[in-house]
Order: sequence, then structure tokens, then C-alpha cells
Amino acid sequence: MFVNVHKLNGFENLSSVTSHFNMKTSRSFFLVFFILLLTSFASLGQTIPFQDEVKSITARIEKEGWKTNSVLFTGSSSVRLWENLQEKFPETPIINTGFGGSQASDLLVHLDALVIQYQPKKVFIYEGDNDLNEGKEVSLIMNDLDILVNRIHQKLPDTNIVLISAKPSPSRWKLKTSYMVLNDLMRQYATTHEKVNFMNVWNAMLDQNGKPISEIFIADSLHMNEKGYAIWNKSVIPFLK
Repeated sequence: MFVNVHKLNGFENLSSVTSHFNMKTSRSFFLVFFILLLTSFASLGQTIPFQDEVKSITARIEKEGWKTNSVLFTGSSSVRLWENLQEKFPETPIINTGFGGSQASDLLVHLDALVIQYQPKKVFIYEGDNDLNEGKEVSLIMNDLDILVNRIHQKLPDTNIVLISAKPSPSRWKLKTSYMVLNDLMRQYATTHEKVNFMNVWNAMLDQNGKPISEIFIADSLHMNEKGYAIWNKSVIPFLK
């Protein structure tokens, strides 16, 4: 059973969203222009959001060494704090470029540095959580994710992309309905786009009463502890085969 998104966002299904995307073509052009503008600022010595963190991440990966055709995980802090990935999957070369507090639009700005340059065979993306918390409309988030997918496939046409669902954290439970709408639209998007999959972590993180399992989160009720990441690790396995 999926959320009736019509009442909340004016979308009954993915085709409605796609139509909405077409209506927002001008926004896509604006976003590209915005990215180019930020790049220009960088060349002039201006600081853009997450610039220092991205430099630190890429420097660390360069120092540790990396391989093309690895499995890359990127997105906001839930990925950044996913520190035991390589340990849990020792036979799979893994690159983690998660950067805390990011939104899908931030990943777009830093996509070349955090994803494209490593030429991964598979990319797991966790974005949308912070976007919703900052008040972005679901349609705008889906538009950003669509641009992300297209940009990756333009540069890396054989790369598979896995969109990770938003997680149900206690601190943001008031946004439950919006998170469920976003997750359902990502699921539908994955079913209609080649080399795109959807990893649902939402259901596995709920208790018998349909609420977030409190003991899988740290004190801030937003980020996960080892028990939470154990759920994510289990969810990843089918997509690594």
C-alpha cells in the first residue's frame, strides 16, 4: 500500500511527476547555470558549500588508494557515518564519499569530485532526508535526483544507481507523510528508468506499531548506531550481487 500523493503534492503517479518535471524545465536550466556560477566563484577563490569537506574527502581517498569499478556510496551524514562498509563487505572495493548535512542539490554541485572521477560500477545515493527537513517540496527533490541520475549516466552509461529511501528517524517523525511520499516516488522512478534501483530501508526500521525503532538511533534521534547500520548492511546485500 502506497501513499496517496495526489492530496499532498498534486501527483497521482510517476507520469504526473514526469509531466511536472517537464513543466519545470526552466528550473533545470537554472540549476545548471547555478552550478556553473558556483564553479566560477570557486575559480575566483570564493567558498561554496561543502567545498572544504569535499577536498578533505577526496584527499583521504587519494591517500588510501582506490580502484575504478568500485561500489561508491555517497550522500548526507547517514552515509558519511557508515564507517564499517568495507569491513562488512571485504570482497567488494568500496568508496565512501558521504558528506554531512548535504542535500541533493549539493551533490549535484560536487558530483564530479565525489562520484564521476572514481568511475564506479555502482553508486548508492542517500539524499532527500535533509531536503525535506529544510522545507523543499517533494517534486523539487525528485527533479534534483533525476538530474543526478542523468548526469551520472551521461558520463558513466554502464553504472548502476541505487537510490536509498529516506529513513524514519524519531526526530523528524512529524514529516512522516512527506518522507513516505518521497520514498514512493523514488520507488516508482526506479521502476521506469534503466540501471536505477530503489533500496527500501524505511520498513525495516519500524517497530510493530509502525514507528521508528528507538534503540537503533543515537542520542540525537536522527543518526544511527551499530544496530541501525546492521539493518542497512543487510539491505545492501541484494544490490551487491
